[in-house]
Amino acid sequence: MGFTPPVLEEFRRRTGATDPAGYFDLEVRTVELAPTRQQVDFSPYLGPLPPDTWVNEWGIGHMPGSFYHFHDYAHPLQDISTVAELKAYPFPDVTAEYRYANLAGEVTEWHRQGYAVQAEVPHYSGTIFECAWLLRGLENLLVDFKLNPDLATALLDRLTASGIESAARLAQAGIDVLLTGDDVGMQHGMMMSPQLWRRWLKPRLADVISAAKKVNPDLLVFYHSDGVIEPIIPELIEIGVDVLNPVQPECMDPAQLKREYGNDLAFWGTIGTQTTMPFGTPKDVKAVVKERIETVGQGGGLLLAPTHVIEPDVPWENVLAFFEAVEEYGRYT
Repeated sequence: MGFTPPVLEEFRRRTGATDPAGYFDLEVRTVELAPTRQQVDFSPYLGPLPPDTWVNEWGIGHMPGSFYHFHDYAHPLQDISTVAELKAYPFPDVTAEYRYANLAGEVTEWHRQGYAVQAEVPHYSGTIFECAWLLRGLENLLVDFKLNPDLATALLDRLTASGIESAARLAQAGIDVLLTGDDVGMQHGMMMSPQLWRRWLKPRLADVISAAKKVNPDLLVFYHSDGVIEPIIPELIEIGVDVLNPVQPECMDPAQLKREYGNDLAFWGTIGTQTTMPFGTPKDVKAVVKERIETVGQGGGLLLAPTHVIEPDVPWENVLAFFEAVEEYGRYT
């Protein structure tokens, strides 16, 4: 239940509270790595940037966009062409021990309060693919898959190695849910062929999941991809994914997915942020919540949520209607 900045301000104005998770008593809480202590000058990779640009620890520049909270990106690896240049890049210290030092204590405290705990593989925006293309540039990376496979392999392997170590450390900290994912779906189909996904992404994601489950076989692995990803769902199950998110109803039929894969997957999401949340009435929101519980929730395995962050065009009354409907209908009899 993520709120965009304008909706978070509306939440604060309406409720007087500052923490939506606490106010709405969400069942799952998130822990994160400690901030990096590294100080890196990425200007040799980024060059001149517009005013108000900020650069994260990966060296990815965020430039003000033209729509709400969206950004344009500066890709620090867009101009490299060799594996040697890649190896010289100052990747962040996401596997450093100090960044995990407080996690076990935080997890223990959330467990004491009765919450499940989730944490994300600490790559920026995605487990492997999204982080890679934000570093390299999407067009560059896709071209690399075909014309510069050595460079693509080196970049993805670098991210896989840190993902494996991070996933194991998070599992050791006692989390209940490991958050993974990469957007490989679009509104009407996949961003790449299933064959390309199998070649470049599947085995690497499998290695990250395996590392975490070796530490804790009962750990639940959550996988996020917007859009249509039906062609690869059986293979996500095969490599250890337990929870599929966000299950956009505008792109895939949640009830059909439940019928086909409900014995192997839980579903997290299913309430459309392209349709129901912004354009429905509170009555519509409640009706969709009820329908999802009766279909996707049959027998368990449904974590109701909007399929993405709540944008400013979502009426506050619809946000309240969602939570009211969960309380009203979200009980098994």
